[in-house]
Amino acid sequence: MGEHTDKTKGHVKQAVGAITGNDKLKREGMRDEAKGHLEGVANEAKAAVKDMRKSQTHGSR
Repeated sequence: MGEHTDKTKGHVKQAVGAITGNDKLKREGMRDEAKGHLEGVANEAKAAVKDMRKSQTHGSR
């Protein structure tokens, strides 16, 4: 799933888990949210590498 979808799904699971007292659901929500954050970091790193390559290519002309 997408970064934002995982974060949102994680928040919802954590809230429902907290309301219902379901610790397993809260943990699943925490994992989903963390996964979303990691996807975001990975996407930012990919974009930074792409920009760096692009600037090196254009700068060497």
